[in-house]
Amino acid sequence: MWSSQGTAQPAPQQQNQQQQRTLGLTSAITLAGPKPIDYQKTNELVETLKPYNVMETEEELNHRMEILSKLNSLVKEWIREVSISRNMPESVANSVGGKIYTFGSYRLGVHHKGADIDALCVAPRHIDRSDYFTTFFEILKSHPEVTDLRAVEEAFVPVIKMNFDGIEIDMLFARLALKEIPDSMDLKDDLLLKNLDQKCVRSLNGCRVTDEILRLVPDIENFRLTLRTIKLWAKKHGVYSNVMGYLGGVSWAMLVARTCQLYPNAVAATLVHKFFLVFSQWKWPQPVLLKQPDQVNLGFPVWDPRVTVSDRYHLMPIITPVYPQQNSTFNVSASTRIILQESFNNGLAITDEIFNGKASWDKLFEAPNFFLKYKHFIVLLAKSGSQEEQLEWCGLIESKVRHLVGNLERNQYISLAHVNPECFPGPPPPPGESQGPTSMWFIGIVFRKQENLNVDLTYDIQSFTTSVHRQASAIKMIKDSMKIEARHVKRKQLSAYLPAHVLKREKKVCTENTEELVAELSQSQAMIKTSIGQPLLRRAMSELCRALAIASPNISLFQDGDDSDKCLFNLTGSNKNICESNIPIALNS
Repeated sequence: MWSSQGTAQPAPQQQNQQQQRTLGLTSAITLAGPKPIDYQKTNELVETLKPYNVMETEEELNHRMEILSKLNSLVKEWIREVSISRNMPESVANSVGGKIYTFGSYRLGVHHKGADIDALCVAPRHIDRSDYFTTFFEILKSHPEVTDLRAVEEAFVPVIKMNFDGIEIDMLFARLALKEIPDSMDLKDDLLLKNLDQKCVRSLNGCRVTDEILRLVPDIENFRLTLRTIKLWAKKHGVYSNVMGYLGGVSWAMLVARTCQLYPNAVAATLVHKFFLVFSQWKWPQPVLLKQPDQVNLGFPVWDPRVTVSDRYHLMPIITPVYPQQNSTFNVSASTRIILQESFNNGLAITDEIFNGKASWDKLFEAPNFFLKYKHFIVLLAKSGSQEEQLEWCGLIESKVRHLVGNLERNQYISLAHVNPECFPGPPPPPGESQGPTSMWFIGIVFRKQENLNVDLTYDIQSFTTSVHRQASAIKMIKDSMKIEARHVKRKQLSAYLPAHVLKREKKVCTENTEELVAELSQSQAMIKTSIGQPLLRRAMSELCRALAIASPNISLFQDGDDSDKCLFNLTGSNKNICESNIPIALNS
């Protein structure tokens, strides 16, 4: 017989620790709580993030909520009108509902100032996708607050893109097999997917994944601050782009969520450090999973390398936590994996320095100079006749760039193809050519070391440009003015494409180091004097002066009258002791 006292229950703290221990696929690495230094580093991190505009004001958040409320009302009214047009009694049409859900960075609570909103329109079963892209599109078109409206109906996940009162919105559509959509509906139930088509399931997946991530982290606020930090770092280091073969927002969110599961009681600064520790040592292609996959059998394909042969070739699998489970990083290539691994290692080294007091958080967000890293580049130039055409044309090309990277990787003479996800405005056209908008992307190339190497990239490039034109023709988007060109250029030729401030973008040097270097050069003047008759030496001196000026934004460089042997440094930093002094620097043989 059971004891009348019942089974002894663990204390609330023990119970919480037991729950945390099993959160995720494995037990936590440690349940240790934060130390005073962890709180201090977290406070420093929050202060460092402020100038980067990663957080919105209360007024800006309220503006977003107001826009979503208006959009939700438009959806309900549209569904009501379509229902009545199909002979549904008005009393019934008033109650069928419809709802806007958000997902992505806005739903996770980590969107930055000016970020777009990912939204999903959920409709009852008698509303078709064709209705969404016709009658609802026309409603949006006539709305005074909607601009830049465009529909991408043939996409893998069909979407309507718009600017609604200053906020960019990407809105998907899903029709559920239900008579009505109440405001209280939760999309978590797997059975909601029954009898839906693939496009509806993909559209619903964004909301279902986002909500599940939030359910699977032990502390949402620590998760959010950590994710804000990692997203900013990834963007600064050029590794935030799913379409280009790096990681997109949901993938970064899942990596941070896994880190939170492994260190459930850690605060944000510690989690950032542990993030780099965990994923610099991760044994790819071992998948990252937030929980045991759900055993649901509704007939939709799921990521499973035991069953699907193509899944075995995924290089950095990060698996979504809801049915149907998918790999969010199937675009990752051999080159982008190498670059991501280098970035994780670099992040670990910097956060080690931060916790050892040798660096500040600013160092984590210093952007490396992509254009100094490589000697050879492929420049992709996209040109069209108008800004509207260019928007579509660039979107198509961006979606295909990873295929060019794949072509280059398969070339036996190339060891790495590093695509920079940033799109740059093109150079002005030569005299006599049309002035249509031009955009550029750059791919850094590393050739294998080999004597007398002479590589012909014509086939790799032509097969890529041909596939882009073929795709544009298939979706009836191609215009006569749309051009794409790929050129192989060397680093010294980049000045014809990019301004000097982009090419010479260097890591900032702290004022203290600059002062020390200038002081050392100044002290050496007494010993080293130059002669006008030594042009090579004058050139060396000039280059040294220029290098110092480029290395620090606190220095402006100018020449001392007609004396070409002297360079003067004007320090314009915050140190008042030296900001007004001009220090002549000269060199001799």
